[in-house]
Amino acid sequence: MADIQVQNNVPLKQADDQVISPWREAWGTLRKNKLALVGMGIILFFIVVAVLAPVLAPYHYSEDYDLLKKNQPPSAEHWFGTDYNGRDVLSRVIYGARISLWVGTFAVIGSVIAGTVLGLLAGYYGKWVDIVISRLFDIMLAFPSILLAIAIVAILGPSLQNALLAIAIVNIPTFGRLVRSRVLSLKEEEFVTAARAIGMKDSRILLQHILPNSMAPIIVTGTLGIATAIIEAAALGFLGLGAQAPEPEWGKMLSDSRQYIQKAPWTVIFPGLSIMLTVLGFNLIGDGLRDALDPRMKN
Repeated sequence: MADIQVQNNVPLKQADDQVISPWREAWGTLRKNKLALVGMGIILFFIVVAVLAPVLAPYHYSEDYDLLKKNQPPSAEHWFGTDYNGRDVLSRVIYGARISLWVGTFAVIGSVIAGTVLGLLAGYYGKWVDIVISRLFDIMLAFPSILLAIAIVAILGPSLQNALLAIAIVNIPTFGRLVRSRVLSLKEEEFVTAARAIGMKDSRILLQHILPNSMAPIIVTGTLGIATAIIEAAALGFLGLGAQAPEPEWGKMLSDSRQYIQKAPWTVIFPGLSIMLTVLGFNLIGDGLRDALDPRMKN
């Protein structure tokens, strides 16, 4: 009997040791996704470049207005060549990583916070609260996001900060509707009913029970949203409504150099490649997170 008990206890102990949290399991799945790791590598590279911009950039982004060196091709002195004002393109691309990552990240953070709050209120309380918030989302979604962002910046005035605010506003409905749909399904679950039965406050139910169970889709959509925000910031910069000279925002660099695309194509190629790679990196990470966090994607 002793032998049998020992043998029966071994697998139980092993099973207990192998219990892992859903987030740790998701991380293990994400590490096995090669494309997601490539995306993480790309984003990590641009983050390092942005943080170490003063060290890595051979020149300051607004230095040298030397018209004798304008539109010079890539060389040992200027690896990415020079632009129409004789400024080093490599330095401006490096400093531009700071702006694009800053705008994309903080615009999405603002959208997530506002959209999550509105989505929680609409989904949990329903009735007139849901009607008002949902109709607000419908009105905002009736306009193409870039046109709505242009209208907001046109009212507030062209600047990088106003572009960030506009991008955050136009993306609120995306997260709000996502959270609302999640809350509508979760508030009927037994653990929420039990929390109400013991007298738990609505705010505590929302923050401790419903919100944590809604985080997975928010994280996935937020990661993909950063890529969209970077593109929107570049579009506003290209139209002259985002970053203003001499700020080295990638979209603004494309706009300023478009008339030299045949004479000095490197002034357009390198900022364009930076936008493409950054967006690709966030999209790859977002797809990997979706596969790791969505139970429907698992075998």
